[in-house]
Amino acid sequence: MSNAPLSDHLRAQAAEYVLGTLGADERRALELQLGSNAALRAAIVQWEADLLPLASLAEPVTPSAQLWRRIARSAAGVQPVRASVWRSLSLWRALTGTSVALAALLAVVLAGRPDAGAGKPQYMVVLVAPDNKAPGYVMQASMGRELNLVPLGTASVPSDKSLQFWTKADGWRGPVSLGLVKPGQTITIPLDALPNVQPNQLFELTLEPVKGSPLNKPTGPIQFIGRAVKVM
Repeated sequence: MSNAPLSDHLRAQAAEYVLGTLGADERRALELQLGSNAALRAAIVQWEADLLPLASLAEPVTPSAQLWRRIARSAAGVQPVRASVWRSLSLWRALTGTSVALAALLAVVLAGRPDAGAGKPQYMVVLVAPDNKAPGYVMQASMGRELNLVPLGTASVPSDKSLQFWTKADGWRGPVSLGLVKPGQTITIPLDALPNVQPNQLFELTLEPVKGSPLNKPTGPIQFIGRAVKVM
């Protein structure tokens, strides 16, 4: 039985296994290693703990009868290694139709996943459009006291408007501006003047005048919104 440290490649595959994004051949190859690789099993358990809470950020979607038949055919003859791994199906259902967001989210998590270092992520936020729940941004809050905001596309913003980034935690008197955001641009924001990010902390992007809100609070419609979930 192997107790060797897990490679970055296998750690990434363990995450994709939990998310259900591995190809059939890769999944079978990974499952063949589970019986003899304790580090791989531990990584899958850890990824479940880190990623499954993110399912609460998306509205559940009922799979079609056709999709259920495909799932049943894929699962036929496959003996589960751990029952909890297959319970991650709830995450697949919750994130159906958001594969682009899921891929970007996984990339952000993997980028900060090393076992040590001040940049290890603590919280993740998926910011979605309030009307149709379409994901627009993924945000990572790190122990290094900074936020990384990653766009999943290019939002359409009128030439006389801008996107302004806001946050508010429980107990704060009001929202705090994190600055203006250019559509399609990844940004890093230091948080030296703010308390640590908290569970359920609100983050949103609103449509404001080109130079930002004239007041110390949002004045325009919300374009994307989400709440912080602890992933480590």
